[in-house]
Amino acid sequence: MRPINDAHVAEPGLAVVEVAAADDQTAFTIQELLATRCAVAPADRTTREPGEPGVRLRCYLDLRQPPDT
Repeated sequence: MRPINDAHVAEPGLAVVEVAAADDQTAFTIQELLATRCAVAPADRTTREPGEPGVRLRCYLDLRQPPDT
């Protein structure tokens, strides 16, 4: 995965979450759970790292804003 950009964590309440999961469905389910608690810039795909198990997903959270409803 690419390095985290300073702008994504420039203020209190902003966070980057990286999920490692066995499969796409699990990773996207975790992202959906996070979206029920705060505003999320969701990922639309997972990545696979050669030689590493499972998939990775990165999403961006803004705890200062309520979730989309």
